[in-house]
Amino acid sequence: MSANTALRCPTCNTLVTRQDEYFPFCSDRCRLIDLGKWASGGYRISSPILDPEVLEGLNEESRRPKNDDDDDRDTH
Repeated sequence: MSANTALRCPTCNTLVTRQDEYFPFCSDRCRLIDLGKWASGGYRISSPILDPEVLEGLNEESRRPKNDDDDDRDTH
């Protein structure tokens, strides 16, 4: 990326350049908004499920027909 390339602030879409103080954000406010989304769980980095036992359990659940009785558990 060249020194004068403009990007969009990920929070508000304002144009910013590498020379801007808060790059890649346009301001400290937008930087803090983004940080808050990470801290509150608004953003997540997903990872693939690699455990064969977990994958097997998911496949079994997806093949099992939904029974109306599953939601009507007796709680009395």
